[in-house]
Amino acid sequence: MDLKVGDKFSCVREITDELIRAFAELSGDHNPIHLDEEFAAKTRFGRRIAHGMLSGAFISAVLGYEFLERKIVYLSQTMKFVAPVFIGDTITTTATVARIRADKGIVILETVCENQDGETTLNGEAAVMILQ
Repeated sequence: MDLKVGDKFSCVREITDELIRAFAELSGDHNPIHLDEEFAAKTRFGRRIAHGMLSGAFISAVLGYEFLERKIVYLSQTMKFVAPVFIGDTITTTATVARIRADKGIVILETVCENQDGETTLNGEAAVMILQ
């Protein structure tokens, strides 16, 4: 296995109204906190927030792209949503190799999303199996 502990993979995405609406259609999650300005303005956030699972999809994208040549099976993912993501935010998603079980071909990665201000919006851990 050509990976080592500490290897990092990342991508950057801007959160747009179009992206949130497309994710709502894809997922079927039409919660007004994501889609309705008037409703969201009355919440503790004061404005619309992105779906939490949109950040989860960004993690999947990082792993799917960065491990493209290695062929993986996504085994598990934990996620803790620690700050809201708003329209206009730029989210950097990073997966860092934390542990490797070479005997099983399993790689554990720390997963983090941060906004343009360096504030963590999500943290968690992914497990993938590298296929031979």
